[in-house]
Amino acid sequence: MSNSVPNIIEVSNIKKGFGGFVAVNDVSFVVRKGEIFGLLGENGAGKTTTIEILEGFQKADQGTAVVLGIDPRLGRRAWRDRVGFVLQESQFDPIHTVNETLKLFASFFSNPRGVAETLELVGLTDKADERFGRLSGGQKRRVDVAIGIIGRPDLLFLDEPTTGFDPVARHEFWTVIEGLRDGGTSILLTTHYMEEAQRLCDRLAIMAKGQIMAQGTSSSLISDLGVTTIRFEQPTGVDLSTLCAIAGEDFFLRDNIVSASVGSNVQEILLHLLTWSRSTGIVLAGLEVIRPTLNDVFLGATDGDE
Repeated sequence: MSNSVPNIIEVSNIKKGFGGFVAVNDVSFVVRKGEIFGLLGENGAGKTTTIEILEGFQKADQGTAVVLGIDPRLGRRAWRDRVGFVLQESQFDPIHTVNETLKLFASFFSNPRGVAETLELVGLTDKADERFGRLSGGQKRRVDVAIGIIGRPDLLFLDEPTTGFDPVARHEFWTVIEGLRDGGTSILLTTHYMEEAQRLCDRLAIMAKGQIMAQGTSSSLISDLGVTTIRFEQPTGVDLSTLCAIAGEDFFLRDNIVSASVGSNVQEILLHLLTWSRSTGIVLAGLEVIRPTLNDVFLGATDGDE
């Protein structure tokens, strides 16, 4: 792929199976320096296996994965010093305090953040002296994130990081992630929250059944794969065929609502309808244009598969 920005991760045609089950099948993508790349998919889509290959915890059966310039399976101390991990689930000593836990993990890195700074970033300053075992599920998840970022990583793996966060905490955490990206950290993010993916990810890939079904920016995916709906109430005395002829589009009529799913010609259709409405004085009551969302694109790309 030709791009002036260097690639932090390069994945080429990787495949991984477990017995007769193929978890990852011919997956390819790149993560560029200083971007947030999202990997979206339902449970069982192959996201976690892909992430584990990139983290060096699994070995691909076929294809290649290069992370920070090397095969992650060969990564030694210097490589791991540049990488942060936020796994789906972690367990720490319930007797240790949050402060003690972070101090321990900070000692593993050559240039760690200060514990106080890290606690502030994840919103746990007031829990510094609380024992880990007494934290709520959401607070424990914040400790996971704190451990992932305390080493000042060049590359951060975030595997569903905001699971268990309330909506306010999730939005606050998005600001933290954007700040890390703006500071030069490259991030590979998996999430089930489409709003989170659309807010944070510079580019993203949608996985289903071990394969990438689509990838690009959220706006390009919505534009290329999404469907826009135009609908309004049927004007009295105007039949459906007349409306179709005016708009140059095949409308459908149901419960007195005229509607059509359209592509890139939305403006042209609206121009025809509004010009006709103005010239005739016939009001198109309830006229609305419903734009597709990333969630619509996700469901379409995966066919709603589990």
